[in-house]
Amino acid sequence: QVHLTESGGGLVQVGGSLRLSCTVSGDFSISSINAMAWYRQAPGGQRELAALVTSNGRTNYLDSVKGRFTISRDNNAKNTVHLQMNNVKPEDTAVYYCNVDLYDEQYPLWGQGTQVTVSP
Repeated sequence: QVHLTESGGGLVQVGGSLRLSCTVSGDFSISSINAMAWYRQAPGGQRELAALVTSNGRTNYLDSVKGRFTISRDNNAKNTVHLQMNNVKPEDTAVYYCNVDLYDEQYPLWGQGTQVTVSP
């Protein structure tokens, strides 16, 4: 089995920074990672893609987070993906979910979610 472990959520003030991390563990190989992403779901809202990074380093961001969020894979641990959140806004408040697409898995894998709350 393959597991995703998320960390780094919490309470942050408007304009502050937070870094989320997600580590893939279990029976898999690094080379099987096609893409790693962070989704988010605000209260009463739908889950949306916040940021994604592919195995060849291509990134994609939700328009509202461009220039503020950066997704990256850890240089020393390619099974870990980070989401650096800078200049956060109240509308960034959501549960953030790690999502990993493996070539040899039928469906993408999801983390349990981590709460990010931005206070005024």
